[in-house]
Amino acid sequence: MAARITPQLRERLSAAGLGFVALVLRLWHLQYPKGFVFDEVYYAQNANSLLHHGVELDPKTGAATFIVHPPIGKWMIAAGIKLFGYHEFGWRVSGALVGSASVVLIFYVTKRLFNNYLLSLFAGLLTLCDGMHLVMSRTALLDIFLMFFTLLGFFFLLRSQHWLAGISLGLATATKWSGLYYLVAYLAFTLYADYRVQLALENEKPLLQVFKEKSWKRVLQYLVVPVAVYISSWIGWFWSKTGWDRTWSKNIFASWWHYQNEILNFHTNLTTPHTYSANPWSWLIMGRPTSFYYEAPNTCGAKSCSQEILAIGTPLLWWSAVIAIAITIGYWIARREWQSGLLLLSLAAGYLPWFLWQKRTVFTFYVIAFEPFIILLIVYALAKFLEPDRNGQIPRNRVFAAWAFIGLIALNFAYFLPLFMGQVITYSHWSSMMWFPSWI
Repeated sequence: MAARITPQLRERLSAAGLGFVALVLRLWHLQYPKGFVFDEVYYAQNANSLLHHGVELDPKTGAATFIVHPPIGKWMIAAGIKLFGYHEFGWRVSGALVGSASVVLIFYVTKRLFNNYLLSLFAGLLTLCDGMHLVMSRTALLDIFLMFFTLLGFFFLLRSQHWLAGISLGLATATKWSGLYYLVAYLAFTLYADYRVQLALENEKPLLQVFKEKSWKRVLQYLVVPVAVYISSWIGWFWSKTGWDRTWSKNIFASWWHYQNEILNFHTNLTTPHTYSANPWSWLIMGRPTSFYYEAPNTCGAKSCSQEILAIGTPLLWWSAVIAIAITIGYWIARREWQSGLLLLSLAAGYLPWFLWQKRTVFTFYVIAFEPFIILLIVYALAKFLEPDRNGQIPRNRVFAAWAFIGLIALNFAYFLPLFMGQVITYSHWSSMMWFPSWI
């Protein structure tokens, strides 16, 4: 008799299959194109310097350089360089592995959120079919690590493993400062959840009880621990005396605090014009995607050829997300389901702060930090679409429609795959994918 596939085994096989396909897409010809792609010129060189000196030094002069992002993401890139060497595959492989792992992770996050295998499978497939996720996984930038640690923190939050959530979000903040918004959001969420527990217990003074019993612990978990992780991430700078402004003061912590203030000044005053800068209002509809790489080789068998890496999300997926956000807001207003509230909070933490910096130079690819929550919001809308009827049955035509939707996203992803993978194609083929002038 054939062995029965249990639900647990089915889930593990599905998650492993998703991860395998994601890994193949991310490792395929990862060493191409040759040379630095977009900001790899900074992060790959910084990572290599961290590997050999513990701090970021100018590769030509050996002088200390002012770096505007914390070290964790660059240490992740450095791990790939250590294992495979200082070349394109070496500095890109860590992002490829982390991006693949996040496809598996979102499968289990969705299972925790909805306790539904089909929805978990949808979440993994949608992540697998997002062009932005693929591009950022194949490029040595910091944002894929920020996304992964944020999603990992969210996973631990769902499991009520708050100490691990704090560590994960500390690592996110030690990759890019925007991880701090998630720390604040999830601290507020946990305190609110504690308050709701006291209400359910019919405590006469629920706020006072939360303050006495839980507030100190939550502050430790979501503030003290992450701050400790963040400070620890600078160990190379503390250990070495060659880091930027390391000897600004005789007090090492005063020098470090001065460094943090300079980073803050840089970010708040960054208004340098850039060809691909994009206002946050246009991000969700991919109004102005970022071109990471463009060349016109003569190896495609046509008179004119193009090779581009365009950091753009799969259009149909992201346009659908706009509708899904509206649906989720509507259900939250009507039903106050905790899943809808937490997902909207997570989206807000990653997205809304950027609207405060209207003059700052920002780019569409920043959406990768909250891309998992975009996926989860689409899945939430699908969950509402697939709710059982009065007889407890899901109409078969709705299941078919949901799979048809996933299929359309997959086809749209395949159509734009040459732009995600940096493949050499004819100019006419490339031009046909430029649906809007703002994509050029």
